[in-house]
Amino acid sequence: MMHKRYTKEQCTAAEAQRLAQEIAFGPVVFQVSRLMLKFGIFQLLADKREGYTLQEISGRTGLTRYAAQVLLEASLTIGTILLEEDRYVLAKAGWFLLNDKMARVNMEFNHDVNYQGLFHLEEALLNGRPEGLKVFGEWPTIYEGLSQLPEQVQKSWFGFDHFYSDQSFGKALEIVFSHHPKRLLDIGGNTGRWATQCVQYNKEVEVTIVDLPQQLEMMRKQTAGLPGAERIHGHGANLLDRDVPFPCGFDAVWMSQFLDCFSEEEVTSILTRVAQSIGKDSKVYIMETLWDRQRYETASYCLTQISLYFTAMANGNSKMFHSDDLIRCIENAGLEVEEIQDNIGLGHSILQCRLK
Repeated sequence: MMHKRYTKEQCTAAEAQRLAQEIAFGPVVFQVSRLMLKFGIFQLLADKREGYTLQEISGRTGLTRYAAQVLLEASLTIGTILLEEDRYVLAKAGWFLLNDKMARVNMEFNHDVNYQGLFHLEEALLNGRPEGLKVFGEWPTIYEGLSQLPEQVQKSWFGFDHFYSDQSFGKALEIVFSHHPKRLLDIGGNTGRWATQCVQYNKEVEVTIVDLPQQLEMMRKQTAGLPGAERIHGHGANLLDRDVPFPCGFDAVWMSQFLDCFSEEEVTSILTRVAQSIGKDSKVYIMETLWDRQRYETASYCLTQISLYFTAMANGNSKMFHSDDLIRCIENAGLEVEEIQDNIGLGHSILQCRLK
C-alpha cells in the first residue's frame, strides 16, 4: 500500500491545485462542516432525500437567511452537500460526517482539544515542547493537566481515547489471556478501562496499574464499585524517571496506546525497565496504531495527522509509530518481538514480546 500510495503522484494538475486550496482554507472548511453538524443542517438533509430550499433551512434551524446561506454555499463547494434545482441535498461526504462515529470523534477531538493549540505548532516543532498546551494551563505535558482540563475538553479527549481502544479490547483480551496470566502489570493504565475489562474477563487475575498518582486517583474514582475492582491495584510512579524501576513478579505486562506518548529515547528507557522487571517466561504486549500497517489508507492519513496533537498539545516529542521505529526501540531495550497481530479493532496492532 505504501509503495503504491506514497511513491507516485496521485493527483492530476487540476486535482493538485484544488487540494492546495483545500489546505489553504482548511480551518474554514473544518469550522463550516462542524457547524453544519451542530446546527442540524446535515441531519435535516438526511431526513428528507429531496432536500430543502434555503428559506426552509433557515426557518427549520432558526438561523438567519444570511447565516444559512454562507454555510450552505461553502458546503456546496466543499462537497458535503449538492444542489438540485433550488433544493439542497446531502452528499456522500456530508453523510459520513453525520453518521461515521470515527469522523465525529475526530472532529470533536480536534475542535475541543487541538484547534486553538495548533496555532502554536511552529513553536512546538522548534522548541520540542507542547507549546499549544498553554491555551489550557501551564503543565509540562497534557497528562499532568488532564484532570484539570475544562469539562468539554476532557470529554472529547477521553471520548477520542476510549473510542479507539474500546474497539480493540475484545480481541486483545483473547490474545493476552490465551497465556493464562495470573498477575498482569498495566503500564500507563490511565482510568483503569483495560484493567476493568481484565478483571471482569478473568475472575482470578490481579492487575496492577502503574501511572502518575493523579491518574491513579482518577482510576480509583472510575472503578469504584465495579465488579472485580478489588483486584485492581495502583502503583504511583513518574514513568519518565530513568531511576524508577517497575514492579516485578508479573506474568504479563500490558501497554495500550501508551508508548506513542513518548519520544523514542523515552520509549527505550521504559522498555528497558520492563525488560529488567520480567522473567524469561513473561509476555510483554504492546498495543499501538502503527500507521504503516493499516488496512486502509484513510487510517494512515488520520494517524499521521494525530501525530501533530502529540507535538503541539501532549508532550512535544512523540508521534504515532511506524512499525520499524517501534521495533527498533523494543530490540534496543533487550526485548524481541515474537509475533505481531494486525487489524485489531479499528486498526491496532499487538506486538507480543519476550526477553531476548
